[in-house]
Amino acid sequence: MSQVDLLVIGGGVNGAGIARDAAGRGLSVVLCERRDLAGATSSASSKLVHGGLRYLEQYEFRLVHESLAEREVLLAAAPHVIWPLRFVLPVHQGLRPPWMLRIGLFLYDHIGGRRSLPGTRTISRRSSHRLDPLLDRYRLAFEYSDCWADDARLTALCARDAADRGAEILVGWEATSARRQGASWLVDLRSDDGAARQVSARAVVNAAGPWVGETLKLSGAKAHHAPRLVKGSHIVVPRLHDGDQAFTFQNSDGRIAFVIPYEQDFTLIGTTDIPYDGDPAKVAASGDETAYLCELVSEYLKTPVTPADVVWTYSGVRPLYDDGGVSASTVTRDYVFDIDAPEGQAPMLSIFGGKLTTHRKLAEHAMEKLQPLMGFEAGPWTAKAILPGGDIADFDAFAAEQVRKHSDLPEPVVRRLCRAYGTMIDAMLADGPGVQIARGVFEAELRHMRDNEWARCGEDALWRRSKLGLHLTQAERDAVTAWFGR
Repeated sequence: MSQVDLLVIGGGVNGAGIARDAAGRGLSVVLCERRDLAGATSSASSKLVHGGLRYLEQYEFRLVHESLAEREVLLAAAPHVIWPLRFVLPVHQGLRPPWMLRIGLFLYDHIGGRRSLPGTRTISRRSSHRLDPLLDRYRLAFEYSDCWADDARLTALCARDAADRGAEILVGWEATSARRQGASWLVDLRSDDGAARQVSARAVVNAAGPWVGETLKLSGAKAHHAPRLVKGSHIVVPRLHDGDQAFTFQNSDGRIAFVIPYEQDFTLIGTTDIPYDGDPAKVAASGDETAYLCELVSEYLKTPVTPADVVWTYSGVRPLYDDGGVSASTVTRDYVFDIDAPEGQAPMLSIFGGKLTTHRKLAEHAMEKLQPLMGFEAGPWTAKAILPGGDIADFDAFAAEQVRKHSDLPEPVVRRLCRAYGTMIDAMLADGPGVQIARGVFEAELRHMRDNEWARCGEDALWRRSKLGLHLTQAERDAVTAWFGR
């Protein structure tokens, strides 16, 4: 039986971030994840590190402030998997008027301590080609800054950093029961190949995402809050425009949609917000959601989008804190902790809500809540810490040097590896790229995913550690799957 300070249940970005923070404070940590790191909600986001412009309308000023501040922190910590992106928000006659958008963007520029990103500017069809992909009736727009992020890779990097600092990461292990024994939790774990083990922990963090309620039930811990499950779906289509700008489109229902250049050859469109009461493991984009997103963006673009254009969809379930909001789109994205800590007994901290952008701050706040209950002394440390592979001062110069160094590989492959792994590329390719398993996919990369990032099958590698699945044929995807099967 393992005896540790902290057991984290759930390998999404919040669980991985808490494991990282706790391990860096010197606590002994085990993280268990029954599927895969970022196997659910944390690989189904809009791929943004952003403040949430529309949350200003809901008076979520604290959340927007914290998110915008975190945008700067995360951009510095992981410049290989997070980078700046300019968004064009066209003025739509009959929806939010220009003065309202400008006031909102003024707040967006100033309440988060923006340092490195350029501010908002007004553009017109006469002054900028940024509006060229849009229908002629859109003549005025605002251009503002946010950041793109590879959500699943960010989660894997947090787990990697946690392991480097002493945490044990158990992927494919499910918590099947949990009970208190005085000042400790005794938790039974079972792997997907039938192995079993027990962990005794001074505290448990329930970061199970959509399964947070399920974990509370198996432990018998008391919950003071309830999750509200909200489904968000995205569609991917062939690239819609040549520029590097993304778009933010308003809709008459009050929601917005993002149209984002994606994986060089594609465009990502999302997201929806609808209540969900099914099995989170079986969530999928519906035909109605796909049609909704196609119709929304076709109201703006010269080239209309139809469901027949969609090459891939993904969907996730957000375990939001039920604040009594009338519609799914207005439920707060802020995070709430539910702590069950009877006198003299081991605590359980459960997480409701949260979003990709705030995962580091959420982890810091979780440790702040656990500190008086567990009695450790070490304070916060992650605000200026670099994630694995992120020690890059100038990404373009770094990538150019790697292209020169690895001239035996095609330049697009090297640049892709720089974006995914940053400075870890040196160790990955130290003995050469190895055999080419699929087009542009070499054995050294798959070995790195397996040995350093807990990838266990082709799906893990093709759709979470990377999005290579979008670029490869079915035969090539099968070759990657067969490599893991060996």
